[in-house]
Amino acid sequence: MYRSNRSTVGGFFLAGRTMVWWPIGASLFASNIGSGHFVGLAGTGAASGIAIGGFEWNALFIVVFLGWIFVPIYITAGVITMPEYLKKRFGGLRIRIYLSVLSLLLYIFTKISADMFAGAIFIQQAMGLNLYLAVVCLLIITGLYTITGGLTAVIYTDTLQTIIMLIGSFILTGYAFNNVGGYEGLHKKYMNAIPEVSPNFTINQECYMPRNDSFNLLRDPITGDLPWPGLVFGLTILAIWYWCTDQVIVQRCLAAKNMSHVKAGCILCGYLKLLPMFLMVMPGMISRILYTDKIACVEPEKCQEYCGTSVGCSNIAYPTLVLNLLPNGLRGLMMAVMLSSLMSSLTSIFNSASTLFTMDIYTRIRPKASEREQMIVGRVFILVLIGISIAWIPIVQEAQSGQLFDYIQSITSYLGPPIAAVFLLAIFVKRVNEALHRLCWTMRHSKEPRVDLDAQEDIPCQQHEDTMNSGCEDKSHGIEEHGKAKKGEENIAYISDNDTIKDRGMSALSEENQHGDKESHGPGQSCCLKYLIQAAKWFCGLDSNAERPMMSREEQKKQEQVITSIEEVTFWKNVCNVNALLLLTVAVFCWAYFA
Repeated sequence: MYRSNRSTVGGFFLAGRTMVWWPIGASLFASNIGSGHFVGLAGTGAASGIAIGGFEWNALFIVVFLGWIFVPIYITAGVITMPEYLKKRFGGLRIRIYLSVLSLLLYIFTKISADMFAGAIFIQQAMGLNLYLAVVCLLIITGLYTITGGLTAVIYTDTLQTIIMLIGSFILTGYAFNNVGGYEGLHKKYMNAIPEVSPNFTINQECYMPRNDSFNLLRDPITGDLPWPGLVFGLTILAIWYWCTDQVIVQRCLAAKNMSHVKAGCILCGYLKLLPMFLMVMPGMISRILYTDKIACVEPEKCQEYCGTSVGCSNIAYPTLVLNLLPNGLRGLMMAVMLSSLMSSLTSIFNSASTLFTMDIYTRIRPKASEREQMIVGRVFILVLIGISIAWIPIVQEAQSGQLFDYIQSITSYLGPPIAAVFLLAIFVKRVNEALHRLCWTMRHSKEPRVDLDAQEDIPCQQHEDTMNSGCEDKSHGIEEHGKAKKGEENIAYISDNDTIKDRGMSALSEENQHGDKESHGPGQSCCLKYLIQAAKWFCGLDSNAERPMMSREEQKKQEQVITSIEEVTFWKNVCNVNALLLLTVAVFCWAYFA
């Protein structure tokens, strides 16, 4: 917090673009793996086997796309947020505002709610504390260093929390496999982990018998619970949305010093993503073996007795393993693991959601907002998210259901593919433009002479605010008839290395309040109060009293070129390429071995 630049847009939201590869890779992993993964992956693994691990291994391929294709385009375009890229690419504000609002809603209804739910389960099962008190204390601590430290503090704490998660998870996995006789014992005993069912209770055996394909990643396209076409093709679309276009993930890559650090961070994240299958999914299956009647219960009365919900208790597979298998000291370590995973996910969401709101929505409301005002708004919005998180506690208590991971994926499966399609078309198809109004006009008046509505794109945006509520953005694209990009789009990246910055984006990094913020104190103001105010400003990262020298146009241009540069040292570029090929080879082997 002392060394980081927290008083500027670039410092607070992008860590000043000074991060190296290893904290970036660890932060990518920690931002993805929250308490919901420990609870959800283990629970679904206990219920149906290893296929859910395919969600993690699919990312091994996608993180390479992120580092080698998507991030270079975002950096070259000079953007801070993903909606800002779409605005630059298509030239309109509708899609930028729409995607910003949609992303914020997704963060609230999937990420925050799922993490709070998983954290609530662990706190109730393991600690026996008052849920409200425990969660509020966690949120206060989480919000404190997120608000005061910005992305730099978030990334470094994510790195520490990743180390804690890995150490604790490896210890628990070792204990678990030792209790069942290794992988062979897991394979044999899991297929016999059948709960006792009362003679007078009638239920289909498929509801409580282990699946015959429990140890197969690729399952039958008709009878499988995760059909292989959906796992291979459908999941890839979702993974592109999450890993390549989501603000939480991409923002960490944009904070890197250069492209080599981006690629190396993505590779490290890819190797770390190999682990959840062995550290979360398989321990969940072992939990079913050791505590079959509890984890695999099917009778509503028994389930209500075991875990407080009548639809199944697979969600408590991981907490049950921790509480019953580990000695007291290691239970404390695993408590730190679960709380670290919860806090790392929440800090990432808070910082990225604050970035989206401040840069894409608030600057639309107040276009001339000063940098200090933006910093204050960003921090206040984090407080709002903390309030929303606290408000979610009674909701997740009442909405406890069988498999948490299924809830998360069902929501994102509806909303993720259209967003992924928009970005893929924007990057790979140069002639695609934003033309929902043309589509609607053509379908409504197909027999009438058509007016080229694209000619009105340059009308000031105030005249088009009523179009911001227009329909699904996946249908908001058309093909330009003459193959020419619209005005303002000529230099936006379509997989190109020669793009330049045309409007406000990451260029804010080179223009960050060069005059500084001058504070005046009245003659009657006490010295103690003055120092108290200054201390509070420093604590919140608003101490920008030191006036920065005015930069000339040439200096600004040079700094923008550095900020948007994707050049690499040849040696490190080759090292990253070789490691990427090695990662892809490992991914193919894992998929083939467990297919």
